[in-house]
Amino acid sequence: MEAFASLLDRLYFTQGNLAKAALVKDYLARTPDPDRGYAVAALAGTLNFAFFKRSTIKEVVDERVDPHLFALSRDYVGETSETVAHIWPENPAAPRLNRLPALHEVIDRFSAATRTEVKEYLVLLLDSATSEQRWALLKLGTGGLRVGISARFMKTILAQFGGKDVSDIEALWHGLSPPYEELFAWLEGRGPEPRVNDALAFHPLMLSHPVEESDLPVIAAGDFAAEWKYDGIRVQLVTGSGSARLYSRNGDDISAAFPELVVQHSGVAALDGELLVKRSGEIAPFNDLQQRLNRKQPSKKLLESHPAHLVVYDMLQDGPDDLRALSFIERRAHLEAWQRARRYDQRLSLSPLLDFTSIASLADLRARADRSGANYIEGVMLKRKDSPYIAGRPKGYWFKWKRDPLSVDAVLMYAQRGSGKRSSFYSDYTFGLWSEGQLLPIGKAYSGFTDQELRRLDSWIRNNTINQFGPVREVARQLVFEVAFDSVHRSSRHKSGYALRFPRISRIRWDKPAEEADQLSVLQPLVQDAIVVGVSSDSQP
Repeated sequence: MEAFASLLDRLYFTQGNLAKAALVKDYLARTPDPDRGYAVAALAGTLNFAFFKRSTIKEVVDERVDPHLFALSRDYVGETSETVAHIWPENPAAPRLNRLPALHEVIDRFSAATRTEVKEYLVLLLDSATSEQRWALLKLGTGGLRVGISARFMKTILAQFGGKDVSDIEALWHGLSPPYEELFAWLEGRGPEPRVNDALAFHPLMLSHPVEESDLPVIAAGDFAAEWKYDGIRVQLVTGSGSARLYSRNGDDISAAFPELVVQHSGVAALDGELLVKRSGEIAPFNDLQQRLNRKQPSKKLLESHPAHLVVYDMLQDGPDDLRALSFIERRAHLEAWQRARRYDQRLSLSPLLDFTSIASLADLRARADRSGANYIEGVMLKRKDSPYIAGRPKGYWFKWKRDPLSVDAVLMYAQRGSGKRSSFYSDYTFGLWSEGQLLPIGKAYSGFTDQELRRLDSWIRNNTINQFGPVREVARQLVFEVAFDSVHRSSRHKSGYALRFPRISRIRWDKPAEEADQLSVLQPLVQDAIVVGVSSDSQP
């Protein structure tokens, strides 16, 4: 545990992927099994259980620290784990360990403990640890590690560590589980390549690049296929042996949340597509799909009111045949034949290919996504017809050309401290629009500005605070943000009656008077209602 805590501390304060990768590879080389495997799982997000709840941390802290003092400290620091790590008082009468147990011992002990035992063991470890070790323990225990290591990056690090291709790691990853001892034996040349069961296994996805101005001249109609870019979530449906699984883009099994999509399938297939909500032949906006997300066991009423639908646009496996080495056009032929055999299955539909002859006609297609009123279309996708299906984000094969974002000029109303590296700055901003002389909040954003702009904003907020509520400051209604967003939805949770999707700060309008910011009424024409009347997924808007 001590070595892992030291690694986390160094990763947190290290900038740049090369430097972070070097730290992790050094840790893997020096750390024995099974600790290094559990460390990989913790960093990559595959350690799929929390040792203790945040409420447990609050309970043990309240027994040692005055709650009012802790609340003031939490407000100043801006993050619970770091606050506890520093404020935890020594108790000379409490039992202490000479050194912290190994990482796998900590995991095993918490995994087998009752709720009472979890609390007792947590206190023992906190008493025996340094502040840096306490922070690492609390982050590990609640699953809150954010040190700049994604699952994809971890696979790249493992490939470098073992001298393998990252695609080899990708192919094995979802068939393995922590602590990955067979994987490390193979990476170090001490054992064969791990055998994984391919039945219903996740296939790592191929991703696209945003279109840049320099890309347009090389996009020729004869070389590329075009499709609509749907506003849903990317998923993979894998069928076989009379059963099926639905995976998120990260490989998480979400079958239980969408049971209607994983029943009554025949044949073996792996399908790449977009998860949407569809009623009476019409695709609903993303706001409706959100009602289904993060519901592990949806009610019968929700299944009926928000039926899931899959728009399929690629096929990775067809029966015993792995299609990923084939071209997009060849895979498309397999997909169309597969779909024809299941044309009566209303849960699935084929993403239509769009005709274009030039960059100008392609730009017109993209513009039609704005004019059509089809709220489930984000833009167009472009795929080289000869492209194989390559995991990751290979250059030059797939592009996404999203429609231009919407924007409004809104007034800053409240600011809240950030977390992590931003915990000492006011970096989370709530903003609103005018309605009958008063400002009504429409959203919150914490991205879109530089570090230099953040420092200036933080200074302005501190100098223009008119009220304070814990970590939140109410500010004078004087500063205007140009806020970009993807869409607007009606919302009963907001006083304004509206909610923005993906709001971000596109410009800070230091020059613009607050009274000249937009009125709430400008959102009305942009609203995406809960049920839209648009084109069906079988036609082309």
